[in-house]
Order: sequence, then C-alpha cells, then structure tokens
Amino acid sequence: MIPDPDVQTPADTRFDTLDVIRGVAVMGILVANLPAFALPRAAYFSPLAWGGTGPADIAIWFANFVLVEGKMRGLFSFLFGASMLLVIDRAGRDGAQVHLWRMATLFVIGCLHLYLIWWGDILSHYALVGGLALMFARLPVRALVAAGIITLAMETVISGIATQMLFDSAPRNTAAATAIWNGYAAIFGAPPAAVLSGDIAGQGGGWWTGVRWRWDHADAPFASLFYVGLQTLSAMLFGMAAYRSGFLTGGWSRARYRRWATGCLGLALPAYALLGWLTIAHGFDQRWVMTGSIFASEPIRMIAVVGYAALIVLLIRPGGGLTRRLAATGRTAFTNYIGTSVLMTFVFGWGLHRFGAWDRATLYLLIPPVWGLMLWWPTPWLTRYRYGPLEWLWRAMARMERPAMRR
Repeated sequence: MIPDPDVQTPADTRFDTLDVIRGVAVMGILVANLPAFALPRAAYFSPLAWGGTGPADIAIWFANFVLVEGKMRGLFSFLFGASMLLVIDRAGRDGAQVHLWRMATLFVIGCLHLYLIWWGDILSHYALVGGLALMFARLPVRALVAAGIITLAMETVISGIATQMLFDSAPRNTAAATAIWNGYAAIFGAPPAAVLSGDIAGQGGGWWTGVRWRWDHADAPFASLFYVGLQTLSAMLFGMAAYRSGFLTGGWSRARYRRWATGCLGLALPAYALLGWLTIAHGFDQRWVMTGSIFASEPIRMIAVVGYAALIVLLIRPGGGLTRRLAATGRTAFTNYIGTSVLMTFVFGWGLHRFGAWDRATLYLLIPPVWGLMLWWPTPWLTRYRYGPLEWLWRAMARMERPAMRR
C-alpha cells in the first residue's frame, strides 16, 4: 500500500502492525515488479516471452508465482483500504472531503509516475478505486466482508469469461479468433519479434524515448478500472473490514492470528503451487498462463493476502531491530515505491540501458542490495524528520499547505 502522510501512528505495538505490514508489502512489490522493470511486458507472466527458460529461470518464475505474484499487490490494496478509514475517521465530519482531495492529488502523482518514470504505476489506479471505495466507508465489518465477497465474485466471473474467450480463439480459424489470440499473446504469451524489439527499444532507450513509448503503449489510468478495478476494490473492502475488526491493528489474540495464518496459507500456497505446476506442464501455453495467473487465482489471492498479514503480525517483535526498521520502511513506503521505480529504470532504462539484457534468474541478485537500502535509510531519516520526502509532498499537495518537516 501507499503510505499515508496523514497517519503517523504512535510507537505502540497495536499500530506498528500497520507500518510493519506496509514495509513488508513495499519490499515484496519490488520482487513482483522486477521482471516488469527489466523485461518486455509479456515476460512478467511468461518466461517464453523473454528472460530465458533454463532451470534457474523456471525455478525463480515458479517461486515468484507461488509466493509473490498478485499477493503483494493484494496486500497493498488491503492496507490501502485500512489506511483510508484511518484518515476518514480522524477527519470527522470532513472525512469524505479530505479523502477525495487526497485521492485527487494521488491521481496526479500517479499519472506523473506513469508517464515520466514507469509504465507499471499503481498509484493512479488506487486513487480512482479509492474514490469509489468511499461509498462503503461507513459500513460495519460484516457488510464490508459481504461487499468484498460479492465484488470478488464479480471479478472472478469476468476473468472467467475473458479466459473462455482465449480458449475459444485457440483454433484461430477466423480473422476475429486470430486477432483475439494474438491480443492475448501480447500479455500472456510470446509476442511477435517486432513487438518485443519495440518494447526493448522504447524502455531501454533514453528518458525521453521512454516517455514517448509510455504515452503510446502504457494503459491509461481509467483503462485499468476495467481490467482489475473490481479486484482492487474487493481487496480494499476486505482491508477496511480488517481494520474495523482489529485484525490489522494487532487487536486479536496470538492464537487467533496463528489459526488464520496457518489456515489461509495452508490452503492458498498449495493451490498456487498446483496452478504453477499446471502452467509449466502445459509448456506455458498462454491459455494456462492466463488461467493460473488471472482466473483461477482470483478466489485464492485474497486468502493468501490475509494469511500473509496474519503471519507478519505473529512475527512482529516489539522493540526488535528488524521490526523497527520494517516499520520505518512502511512509514516511508511512498518514497520507497517511487524510489525503486527511479532506481530500476535507471539500471534497465535511461541510465545503464540494461533492459532485456539479463536473464530472469540474474535479475533477482538485485533484491538483497535494494532491500538493504530500503531498510537502511528510513530509520536515520525519521529520527530527524516527521515524514518521508514524498510523504511530505503528498501531504503538502493534498492540504495546500507547507507542513512542518523537522521534528
């Protein structure tokens, strides 16, 4: 999730849970996004598109699919819903106005990120869905859970229809079927060489070349509402329910968190492992890539998210060095999120021009040093300043004022 500049939680275990989970999420989203930073877009889902199909590449794809893909984005959305309620509750009668103005400024920042830095921006999408989620802000826990289930079911039906269209187009016996098949191949399969070379030239060139490529090829912010809008909204609704129930603020017993962590992860991760195995067994046929990554994972993604959140709460050690650093990383998650985009596009794009040059397995050698950086800088920064740099900027834009930065 994006950190909330209006939410500076006191240093107690109950609220530190939000910061720690947010810190884990922003570090995990880097792992999920790494292929999208470094390889043509279709390679995010399929090794056949680019990045190698050796044993190490397939193994790292499988591990990422089972443990990370979709789940970190879901955890971001989950936390966004909780943080949204914190802001609305603390603003009182002005809660709706404050929230909508914050979403408007987040949308502007997200569009700048999308077109000037990286095509995979999620901020503008969160701003739009966050505005819609306001309609549910006053609902009790059970109503939020019910709304989340209904929304998730709708998304599952829609993705099922889209998957069936892909299966039906497989014979490619008509011009329409061929067009559908090739359209899906650009995302889930092995696109034509011209498409891949265009991705590499556009994203691996200079900064202005990248801007022009993103303007022509990146999905417009409103388009994402049709692809994953209901998925994101359902995660936000579940996060709102988790906040109201005390789940995300550490208000449950350890035994209850343990039951939820073991139950949810014990169900979701083996299911993901089965989907990953089926995808590999079918040779990364784009029909099975979409089935595993989109349709079949819809019902189990949120189960994994809830399980991860419960596990993180269980592992928190109040006063521990790693807990403090993760909490600081979570409090500066906005800056960390944008900062990793700048760093990765420098390495693979406008700076070192390494886009498409590394195999998939090699990419993940970047994770330890970048994680180290994400854990290192926030703690000394927050001893001097109240907000992370971009947290301060968002707050200043949303409130039309210059907040005090130094402690």
